[in-house]
Amino acid sequence: MLTERTRCQGFLLVELITGIFLLGVIIAGLGVLLDGFSSFNEYQWARQRCTAAAQAQLESLTATKQPVESQTLKRLWPNVDVSVDRSPGVTPWQGLELIRVTAIAQAGPRKVTIRLARYVCPQSAVAKGGRP
Repeated sequence: MLTERTRCQGFLLVELITGIFLLGVIIAGLGVLLDGFSSFNEYQWARQRCTAAAQAQLESLTATKQPVESQTLKRLWPNVDVSVDRSPGVTPWQGLELIRVTAIAQAGPRKVTIRLARYVCPQSAVAKGGRP
């Protein structure tokens, strides 16, 4: 006896739902991944701005003994707060001045802080034309 087999053509509903579900999972995963990259990129951008602002302030204080004006800092690096702290050097750097520059910016929920420091000759020694 011969039995005839019937062959189903086309997709079943279960296959269609499974395909749509897998596609949704892939799209959701890509969205989460891109959000993570965006957050990391924003943090790195804020870090670059802080480093550039702090370095410019430190270089200006070293070369000219004058800080960069706050208006210029705000124009070049918006949303970056730069502060300068000066203190006398201690042994073995006695006679020099320690300049600490701190730049702070906000990158989303994270706070970026960059600190740079350098020993320089004090202004009085430069005015006299000699070393302390």
